[in-house]
Formats: sequence, C-alpha cells, structure tokens
Amino acid sequence: MKASAQNPPWTIAAPVIAGAVLLAVELGVPITGIFVGIIALGLAGSVFAAVHHAEVVAHRVGEPFGTLVLALAVTLIEVALIVSLMIAGGEHAAALARDTIFAAVMIILNGIIGLCLLVGGIRHREQAFSLDGVSVALVALATIVILTLVFPNYTVTIPGPIYAPSQLRSIAIVTLVIYGAFIFEQTFANRPYFLHRETEGSAEKPVKPGNGATALSSVLLLICLATVVLLAKKLAPSLEALVLRMGAPNALVGVIIAAIVLLPEGLAAVQAAYRNRLQTGLNLALGSALASVGLTIPAVSFLSLYMNSRLVLGIDKESSVLLTLSLFVTALALRTGRTIILHGVVLLVIFVVYLFTTVVP
Repeated sequence: MKASAQNPPWTIAAPVIAGAVLLAVELGVPITGIFVGIIALGLAGSVFAAVHHAEVVAHRVGEPFGTLVLALAVTLIEVALIVSLMIAGGEHAAALARDTIFAAVMIILNGIIGLCLLVGGIRHREQAFSLDGVSVALVALATIVILTLVFPNYTVTIPGPIYAPSQLRSIAIVTLVIYGAFIFEQTFANRPYFLHRETEGSAEKPVKPGNGATALSSVLLLICLATVVLLAKKLAPSLEALVLRMGAPNALVGVIIAAIVLLPEGLAAVQAAYRNRLQTGLNLALGSALASVGLTIPAVSFLSLYMNSRLVLGIDKESSVLLTLSLFVTALALRTGRTIILHGVVLLVIFVVYLFTTVVP
C-alpha cells in the first residue's frame, strides 16, 4: 500500500506548519495576542497528526509493540523537556519533576482510563480485556508511584519530602529495574497477556500499512511529538501569566502542560476503546504512566546527583490521599476483566475532584 494512502496530506502538513511556528518564535516573533492562538492551533494539529501516525506504526508492528512505541516516544521527549527546564531553572525547578509526574499519573489513571471506560461502555455496554496484563501493569505502577511520590515524606535521614543522596540513587535504580521487568513481561515473557482478543463486537482488523508508509509515519510521529512538547514549552509563560491572573496555584501550570503532552496518547487510547479494543487503550494508558515514572525519575535523580541540587519528590497529604484512592479504585474497576459505564463515571469524578482541589487546595 502506498504511503500516501496511509498518510493523508493534512497529517504531513500539520508538523510542517508547527515547525514553521516554532521557527517564527525562535526568530523573535513575540508570543502575544493572536500568535498565542496560532501556537495553540499548531499544537492541536500536531497532536491529531501524532495520533494518526502512531496508529499507522502500531498497525504495522502489532501489539503490544505499537503502544510501546508511542509511550516511549512521548516519555523520552517529556524527560528531555523536564531535564532542560531543571537545568535552566536551578533550585526554582526542584519540584518540577514531582509536579509533572503526579499530574501525568492522575490524568492517566482517572482522566484517560475513565474516558476509555465511559466511551467504551456507552458504545458497547460492556468491554472485556486481559486481566493478567492489567494486573502486571498495576502492580508495577503502584509500587514505583508510592516509592517515588509518597515514601520520601516518611524517611528520616533527611526530613521529607526529599531523599538523601544514597536513598535517591537506590530508588532510581529500583525504579529502572521494575520498569525494565515490566517491559520484559510485556514484550517477551508474557506477551499474550497484552494482546487484544477479537470479540463479536470488535471492529474489523485494519489492513497493515506498507514499509514506506510505516517509515514515513515513524519519522513524522517523532516530529509531531517534538513539536507538541516544544510548543507546549513556548506556551508555558503565557499559561503561567494566565494562572497568576486567575489567582490559582502554580501547580495548575504543570497540570495543563502534562495534559497537552499526554494528548496524543489519550486520544489514541479513547479511540481504541470506542472501537471496542479496550486492551489496546489500557496498554497505552498504563504503559504511558509506567514510562512517565519509570524513565523520568531515574533521569532527574541522576541529574540531581550530578548537579548536587535539591530534588523534591514527596507530594502533600491531600495529594497522597487522592493518589491512593485513584490506584485503589482503578484496581477495583479493572479487577474482573470486564468494565461498565459506572467504572468510567467514578474515575472521571475523582479526576474532577483532583482538578478542583488543584485550583482550590
């Protein structure tokens, strides 16, 4: 199949236009008024194009490798963004990684998975998935999230919410080991746990794209993801100014940036659930959450140790309660291998509470 048949013109034009917008910013065009809207449009176009190219690649390489490609691509670029901001921000960016990771986990567990279950439930009433695969992901996710975001508050070598250097080094290694073990399980040891099983209501199996279409989509996917993150970075000062005028906490900026970065994966996951491929949607969501923590924490930890800087990881008590509730409800909702509309509604309600308490602590 020709590459042009798999990649409509708009999916190629979107990252090109976004790149032109980025070039204009670098050349000194002030980010004010109408140009802020142009940046937002360029960002939105890149998001939708990224979803398309991710689907092309996923159809070619098959599951679970397809969802792994998107999760790793987004997370690696996200890590690069956080690291660059930490280097530029110095001590003022001590809590940046924590805020970004916490926002990403809450958005994925409650927002993305909640939407997947709600949309899938409305369209198909009840959806099935591999309980074994979800259990593997949740065990790994719960462990590394609690160790990185909650446990620092209870260590005493250096009073929380930070780890002592030796503790930080150990947690970074443990996080990498757990994430590496999950990837091994997903791709080799127990790959069938993460494969979509065709059911009576499943959509028809899509035709695999050719080598040319896949190669083009792979390159354009990376370009789209890069433009999403870079345009989000350019919008950050405008968002900070807006949040300041609103009188909301600065943590809201982290939530907005995390939501923008996760848009490609979120849209792809919800589309999969709508097509009665909930397993694919859950692979995307939980895989992204694991990658966000499993790759970001080691990267920022070793950077912090190298720079001899302070890294704040522990979240406050209110956030700890919401995180624990999110993990508990997600585990209950996915405990049987089948989901209904109620599960999605409950997760989305928790997400709304999280957003509200971020604005009104």
